[in-house]
Amino acid sequence: MGIYSDVILPKLCDLSMRNERLHPYRERVIGAAEGRVLEIGSGSGLNLPFYRGSIREILALEPDPTLLAMARRVPHSEMPVTFIEASAETIPLDDKSVDTVVTTWTLCTIPGSAAALSEMRRVLRPDGKLLFVEHGLSPDHGVRWWQDHLTPIWRRISGGCHLNRPIRSMIEAAGFQIDRIETGYMQGPKPMTFTYEGSARRN
Repeated sequence: MGIYSDVILPKLCDLSMRNERLHPYRERVIGAAEGRVLEIGSGSGLNLPFYRGSIREILALEPDPTLLAMARRVPHSEMPVTFIEASAETIPLDDKSVDTVVTTWTLCTIPGSAAALSEMRRVLRPDGKLLFVEHGLSPDHGVRWWQDHLTPIWRRISGGCHLNRPIRSMIEAAGFQIDRIETGYMQGPKPMTFTYEGSARRN
């Protein structure tokens, strides 16, 4: 996964971020982006080919320079892309300066996830939207037990990925109101595959 990008999920869960099974999620989430778009943890640019429609500019934020170099070589549409080497906890953009924030399988790995979400809210325009697809804490007690017990080891072998982050409550605690959310298990081991997909706006 890099630092908090979406290059790899360990083979244990057979969910490489390059896996074609993730394409429908990317298409739905990224397809709803518009205007000036900030992508958090853009990694090696796996999302770039999915951007379409009414987008003026893509701001691809990623702290790992190696991944940014890979992203610059990814073919994509003619819309302008600005690559930003920076942390999501301190986004180098003005307040209320973007129309859409996109995060795909990223919140699980950001060390200061609460600070990052606060920054996302800060740079988002009042009528803007946060689009997300993330894996995280399951509602099922037995699965949660495994997520809690596996996470300390999992973080060490998967680039800091947490299996047990409560994505919806994290987003709401940062001052967002959920407009739409769908949850469920993707194909694969349940501790690694409970997914949150949806959109939110500033509260």
